[in-house]
Amino acid sequence: MNKTVIIAEAGVNHNGDIQLAKQLIDVAADAGVDYVKFQTFKADKLVSKTAKQAVYQVKNQKSQSDDTQYSMLKKLELSEEDHYVLQAYASDKGIKFLSTGFDPESIDFLDQLGIDLFKVPSGEITNKPYLEQIAKKGKAVVLSTGMATLQEVGDAISVLAKAGLSNEDISVLHCNTEYPTPMGDVNLKAMLAIKDSFGVKVGYSDHTLGIEVPIAAVALGAVLIEKHYTLDKELPGPDHKASLSPQELKDMVLAIRNVEQALSGSAEKEPSTSELKNRELIRKSIYYSSALIKGTVVGDDHLIMMRPATGISPMEVDSVVGKALKCNVEQGQIVNFDDFE
Repeated sequence: MNKTVIIAEAGVNHNGDIQLAKQLIDVAADAGVDYVKFQTFKADKLVSKTAKQAVYQVKNQKSQSDDTQYSMLKKLELSEEDHYVLQAYASDKGIKFLSTGFDPESIDFLDQLGIDLFKVPSGEITNKPYLEQIAKKGKAVVLSTGMATLQEVGDAISVLAKAGLSNEDISVLHCNTEYPTPMGDVNLKAMLAIKDSFGVKVGYSDHTLGIEVPIAAVALGAVLIEKHYTLDKELPGPDHKASLSPQELKDMVLAIRNVEQALSGSAEKEPSTSELKNRELIRKSIYYSSALIKGTVVGDDHLIMMRPATGISPMEVDSVVGKALKCNVEQGQIVNFDDFE
């Protein structure tokens, strides 16, 4: 059975508090995901001090001194020491630690930290120097494609390839970066277009409310799912409201694992071992609908199809109709070929 890689995106939902970050790891581990992912950045190197927040960020902030991205992000930084603490904590909980770097220094730090793959966020898909730096680390890359055209996806893959990565090293996530994403904007089939166009592994990074779309993505062939989650949707911060609750995260993981099992069959249409015991009880045989005397020529109106299927199959009814009985039969008696002359 192919196992979908599930990344629980804690992101900045720790609100700059290391204890909240540890609680987020607890939730991810309890849900049974493969990775817990944070974000690594220095606000001074990520955004200008005058850049405005996105509409969803403004809407979701409960309190703020101003409406710049810089003021928001400055409060959400994790220190290098925080990373070491959280990586060790995740390891103790049996879950892999991951983080997205947003600047050259952060990428180098994460590489030195020993993460086993790099996640390219949607906002960096057109950042050639960034893509080249990550590719040269020689590790697997997961590329998010929110806001991108198919051409831009191809361009990013080409940059990664020219810097030394093969298609086997690259997984591409279809994504929409509206928080939350309206269902009508998901366009999940675009994930398949990416796969067909570039021959890469594909997955889905989800920002819809609920868990249905990631589950559908797995059914369509996603090999990797990424989903934001939080301790409490009512916490202040830009991403909490569009994140899963702890129980929803657990429900999503369980549903994905169930879908994997449902997809794991041979693709041959045949009865499963578990259902064979039901076949005789649920299918039907041919029975007499009334009592008949010896010599009666049996017609359609003399027969009824009833459970269980311990006699002649209704598919063979033409072998019975038109034959004369050599004995009397009772109403409700099962039909046997020995009944006829």
